[in-house]
Amino acid sequence: MSALVAVVFSLTVHYAYAFQQAEEARALQTERVELALRAYERTGAPALGSRVASPEVPLPLREAAEEGNTATLISGSGDDAAVWAAAPTSDDRILSVHSSYAPRLDDLAALDQVLLAGAAAVVALGAGAGVAMGAGLSARLSRAAAAAGHVAAGDHDTRVSEAVGGSARDEASELARAVDGMADALQARLAAEQRVTADIAHELRTPLTGLSTAADLLGEGRPAELVRDRVAALRALVEDVLEVARLDTATQRADLTDVALAEFVRHRAARFAPDVTVRCVTEQVVSTDSRRLERILVNLLVNALRHGAPPVSVEVDGPRVRIHDLGPGFPDALLREGPGRFRKGTSAPEGGGGHGLGLTIARGQADVLGARLTLANHPDDGGALVTLDLAPAEPRP
Repeated sequence: MSALVAVVFSLTVHYAYAFQQAEEARALQTERVELALRAYERTGAPALGSRVASPEVPLPLREAAEEGNTATLISGSGDDAAVWAAAPTSDDRILSVHSSYAPRLDDLAALDQVLLAGAAAVVALGAGAGVAMGAGLSARLSRAAAAAGHVAAGDHDTRVSEAVGGSARDEASELARAVDGMADALQARLAAEQRVTADIAHELRTPLTGLSTAADLLGEGRPAELVRDRVAALRALVEDVLEVARLDTATQRADLTDVALAEFVRHRAARFAPDVTVRCVTEQVVSTDSRRLERILVNLLVNALRHGAPPVSVEVDGPRVRIHDLGPGFPDALLREGPGRFRKGTSAPEGGGGHGLGLTIARGQADVLGARLTLANHPDDGGALVTLDLAPAEPRP
């Protein structure tokens, strides 16, 4: 606000003074040319420093005088600035006078320096007063923002009110208490949801084991095959739910080893998805957990084959893996909000089957590996494009 007020005031004074100078200079030159014109009409000779038919008269001024007008013009800049006046004579010639406008520009420059110094003083005083009044509150709000960032990153032991400190009951303290209350409530709800999910999955394991054993005892035939197929699907769903619950606890740790990424992807794709095309641009060794990386790749390939359309291609470029299919692509809600439980990675209404945990598990395992999983739609054909960025391995002696 101080800067805005200073700028507006300075510009107003500058242009008002410049306009006043120009008007005074024009009026003075008009008087000179009129006096010189009367002297010329009496004596037939230029007077008062005037000139007749001067080739130096600026073109716009000459045209105005040829139309029978007494006109003035300020031209040039710096030391070459001049103020002109011209008037037509009775013998159809042009009488002109001019003088330097540089002294007035020097006065304007001096005024600008004074305005600049005054504006700087106003801004300095205003900013200093604002900083002095808001420094304490700003520092406390900064600490509150940093603590809230730690909470958002998963450090649930951090308390914003402790980071803010002080006993003052101001806006920062109220904000800290509100954020702490919100974090506690969200943490309690998340913990309850995780417990319920894990408990349900664990409780389902026992009857599933018995059901699987009973299905294996069935004889051959189409009904038995359907029962065994549904039992296998239910078992896979329970295992996926358990894996999501473990990932939600944020206690998983990666067992890092050096892996030749292109060879690893080529072998896993040939094993789990033989119809997928694998292309290696550059080979690189990455530091990762091979078991978790295999889980991510299998989930992404299954998602592409189940919800996309062939051909499905995999490109390995250094530590980056891209999986692309020609299906309908990811829905806008999935791209905007990210993978969620039981959200299928397709925009087709029929969905193509599946229970929607594959992308959630892939994203969770990527977080454990310290990798970045990006979902997008290809800009050319609109198919789903998944990019997995892994950390390159450290050089070893």
